[in-house]
Amino acid sequence: MGIRAVVFWFLVAIGSSVFAQNYTPSREQPPRLTREFRAAWVATVFNIDWPSKQGLSAAAQQAEARTILDQLVTLNMNAVILQVRPQADALYASKIEPWSPWLTGVMGKSPGYDPLSYWIQQGHARGIEVHAWFNPFRALANADHKTSRDHITRKKPYLIKRYGSKLWADPAHPETRAQALQTIADVVRRYDIDGVHLDDYFYPYPSGNLRFEDGKSPAQRRAIVDDFVHDLYTSVKKQKPWVRVGISPFGIWRPGVPSGIEAGVDSYEHLAADSRKWLKNGWVDYLAPQLYWRINPPKQSYPALLDWWREQGARPVWPGIATSRIQSSEDPGRPASEIIEQIRLSRTIGKNWVGHIHWSMKGLMANQGGISNSLKKTYTQPVAVPPMPWLSKAVPNPLKIGASGEGSRTNIHWVSDQTASKIGVQARFGKQWRTIAIMPSSRKSISIPKADAVAVTALDRFGNASSPRVLQSP
Repeated sequence: MGIRAVVFWFLVAIGSSVFAQNYTPSREQPPRLTREFRAAWVATVFNIDWPSKQGLSAAAQQAEARTILDQLVTLNMNAVILQVRPQADALYASKIEPWSPWLTGVMGKSPGYDPLSYWIQQGHARGIEVHAWFNPFRALANADHKTSRDHITRKKPYLIKRYGSKLWADPAHPETRAQALQTIADVVRRYDIDGVHLDDYFYPYPSGNLRFEDGKSPAQRRAIVDDFVHDLYTSVKKQKPWVRVGISPFGIWRPGVPSGIEAGVDSYEHLAADSRKWLKNGWVDYLAPQLYWRINPPKQSYPALLDWWREQGARPVWPGIATSRIQSSEDPGRPASEIIEQIRLSRTIGKNWVGHIHWSMKGLMANQGGISNSLKKTYTQPVAVPPMPWLSKAVPNPLKIGASGEGSRTNIHWVSDQTASKIGVQARFGKQWRTIAIMPSSRKSISIPKADAVAVTALDRFGNASSPRVLQSP
């Protein structure tokens, strides 16, 4: 027995003279921890979600980050997808690319702290996963914006192609793909992120009569992007196999698929995104097609599309849902109930582990159309992220636990080892079991309202769960 365990049980023994009740081991089995990926995108480009504007002090940026994370906890959500490379720049300390101007207003200027490191520290302290979101090939969201001398547009201008108001690093050039892979691998190596996330910007969206002049056919472009996605997945898994790789493609693979679906964009042809292939081949740990349409329009039917996507592969499909379109200029009549129903459908359509991602955090912060109030009734308890059995089926070691009653409270303590990343706490009140919290393993205790029985479970980085340790009130 290690020194920490000895100290723990010594303190429990001493506590027997202080607490009125000591809980005893029980063979009762609580319900399995509920699993669901409940996430929101936090976009930094154009200050969509965070920081609220350029040039805020480090303290103000950090305060906004904490407010966002606190809202996720309040809503019983468990992950944030933070945009860290919007345009070949960095919202973290990098020797490869310059500081993002969305922080300070000046590309290359340090904000005085490391934002990604701060988000990870604050997120993990709250039991929130932090997934780093990268735009692999967009070089500048607006070609007129000022750049620093070490930006790709000035260091490697031979890679850059103009497309309307945007600048793009040519995906067909090996140096473009190498730099994108290098930056992502650098973050995976140096930061304790939980996931790597890409969106739909492989090639730019069609715009009028503009053409992306690279001399490549759509099939050649798809092969280029396919190779990049495969290499990315392989690179991440070689470094840290527990880091999830997710991609969020345009919500329709091809017009007419499934039957009756129409779209103005053919992502397969126009964006070189054969996202169905990535899902079928297991080059992602989850796919999050942007299903931003309503439930009823037959030409872009949310349930029809979700059903089709979830038939295309064995890995999870967690749809992106357009929470920020509630009562917006894009869809002024959309009620919050539309999103709630889409969440219900995401839990019932198809098979595999359930989940969804809100676009974007801004709608949840503003309680747009009352959506946050509604979500509190939908996300009634904390949930654990789904596991990844295709990567690991090993389970963490069970915990050593103790619990004591004091007045109207139950105090629970545990000792975990290095196999645990998170701790799931459940409690039974009368005949009803509830999940109380999913916490980081750095936490060693929790005080809850007086319970008739408690259960504590260890979770590892892959999402695997130990057998629960259960104690009951005398």
